[in-house]
Amino acid sequence: MPAGPIDPPARLLMGPGPISMYPRVLQAMSAQLVGQYDPFMTATMTETQALYREVFATRNEATLLVDGTSRAGIEAALVSLITPGDRVLVPRFGRFGHLLVEIAERCGAEVHAIDVPWGEVFDPAAIEAAVREVRPALVAIVHGDTSTTVAQPLEGLGAICREHGALLYCDTTASLGGNDFRTDEWGLDAVTAGLQKCLGGPSGSAPITLSERAVAVIESRKSIEAGIRVEGDPVRQDRIRSNYFDLGQILDYWGPKRLNHHTEATTMLYGARECARILLEEGLDASVARHRLHGGAMLAGVQGLGLEPFGDLAHRMTNVVGVRIPEGVVGDAVRAELLADYGIEIGTSFGPLHGKVWRIGTMGYNARRDAVLVTLAALEAVLRRHGVGVPTGGGTEAALDVYRAAA
Repeated sequence: MPAGPIDPPARLLMGPGPISMYPRVLQAMSAQLVGQYDPFMTATMTETQALYREVFATRNEATLLVDGTSRAGIEAALVSLITPGDRVLVPRFGRFGHLLVEIAERCGAEVHAIDVPWGEVFDPAAIEAAVREVRPALVAIVHGDTSTTVAQPLEGLGAICREHGALLYCDTTASLGGNDFRTDEWGLDAVTAGLQKCLGGPSGSAPITLSERAVAVIESRKSIEAGIRVEGDPVRQDRIRSNYFDLGQILDYWGPKRLNHHTEATTMLYGARECARILLEEGLDASVARHRLHGGAMLAGVQGLGLEPFGDLAHRMTNVVGVRIPEGVVGDAVRAELLADYGIEIGTSFGPLHGKVWRIGTMGYNARRDAVLVTLAALEAVLRRHGVGVPTGGGTEAALDVYRAAA
């Protein structure tokens, strides 16, 4: 039987991402393609760079998109900044710190990791002590790790890294647009993100911004221009060990040289551009405040149901709430019923938290009052069917109290 047209079921995505897209982003992504060097195309690329400078709160000229999911941006940054043999320090407080370690090891780095229990964050003094001991060329850290629902404070880390001659890379996939983030003010050298969280778009495009210090490292590793090598040319041992993720070549593609590297993912460019336009129309501070409001209402709601939040609430992300699964409840069964009966998706967790914690997101297009209240009402009904004694209306009333107080 031939496949029919794509027709996904109606879903309210209230997990840790991806989330439901802004309708305007869907509309932008339906626009027709143009040629890769059409003046409209190159102008759109330039516009998108300017928009993401504002999103990242930076003046970095080297601000652009890497074609691929948020992990493509992470890998492009690390493979382009790490020379094999470099020491790299990774402070880990969740699953995605472990990802940074793996990618850095694949880049040939001598990786040193430090850890805190999942649900906690680092005291900056602990990171500074590790930098003094390891003397890394690069410190790689996650801002908000959705696996633990907490955000690492970054203020002061850039100054620490500069004092000790290290670059500072940050993965802000899960936090950008919904949590306070200041690239230049915090002294970050490389930052990557994705669209599928607070930016309200699809996965498939990774915004990235690079400081002049980071660009200098990348430029120093360029052995050939535009990927064209003449027979007999020497192969530098410190060259960037990827073609697709070679930021030296990608910078030439996005820069004034417009040297061909790959065919830009035009539809994703349109979507990324619209994500940034929506965020900047609302305003960075206003978007953070919206995520804080609805994330706070969700937190109050789960507590109103008698559930225990997970993680250090003083450092929780605005856009995702961790919830301890009640004893005796099969977490995946609750998630399955929410999806089947109500069309609502919430997340499970990873590693030591798998089966112990749910993750409920309030981000991007779904950081809104009706989405929060419907999710809490559905969760209450499903929990009651699973034998959990939850207060009638406890979740929605607690969330409404937050909204009334903010009115």
